[in-house]
Amino acid sequence: QVQLVESGGGSVQAGESLRLSCVASRYIYSNYCMGWFRQAPGKEREGVAAIDSDGYTSYANSVKGRFTISQDNAKNTRYLQMNNLKAEDSAIYYCAADPDPYECYAEHSDPDDFTYWGQGTQVTVSS
Repeated sequence: QVQLVESGGGSVQAGESLRLSCVASRYIYSNYCMGWFRQAPGKEREGVAAIDSDGYTSYANSVKGRFTISQDNAKNTRYLQMNNLKAEDSAIYYCAADPDPYECYAEHSDPDDFTYWGQGTQVTVSS
């Protein structure tokens, strides 16, 4: 079992930045896909960014150029740097791990492919 804990959410104004962190309770696996998802009220959970064990990154078109996913394997931690936030970015953000990925991408990724989930952290952006 792997526990994931997110932090770093909050309330900001449009145009400001936040950095989310996701700490894993232990080393994930040698081959994995880590994703950041978000879910706004009344909407489906959507993939925002993903990173695999080789460091390959993928982003949803809606956040490309504004969000950056990264990882520090020594700390079992993944980050989501969110710049130039918009009101439509408001949602609960979740990190998730797929320990046996066929592929790793963000746009239209299937949440059911991810085995482990954090509890989520709220991001609210006021315009």
